[in-house]
Amino acid sequence: MSAELDDLYQEVILDHNRAPRNFRALHVGRKAEGFNPLCGDRLTVFLQIDDGVIKDVAFQGSGCAISKASASLMTESIKGKRVADATRMLEQFQGMVTSSPADPVSGLGKLEVLAGVRQFPVRVKCATLAWHTLRAALESPDAVVSTE
Repeated sequence: MSAELDDLYQEVILDHNRAPRNFRALHVGRKAEGFNPLCGDRLTVFLQIDDGVIKDVAFQGSGCAISKASASLMTESIKGKRVADATRMLEQFQGMVTSSPADPVSGLGKLEVLAGVRQFPVRVKCATLAWHTLRAALESPDAVVSTE
């Protein structure tokens, strides 16, 4: 990856950490809590689903820049998507961040800025916390999940 592209990716991550999108609670629908005991990140993901479509999604919590940016980017990426499409995106994202740093990345749009965590295995759990929590909200509302 070029230095310019790496700098751009870092700036996107820092922007989403400083001003996370959809950082609020929803008082209707489903929710799940996620916890990364390794670094103390805690997130709650809220979903409003109507007729199989994610009408609204939000999150609250605290964590490192990677976990907050990942949650922010996730909410932007899945809002308005069918649950099945969001689930496929979740699988693609998991595959991207757990693949070899040498593997090419494509098909995930803005989420690709988080591909750099592949170089730092301990940070993968930070990047995937929101996604594990999303899965829990989709499958077992009011669940509590851990990255361990």
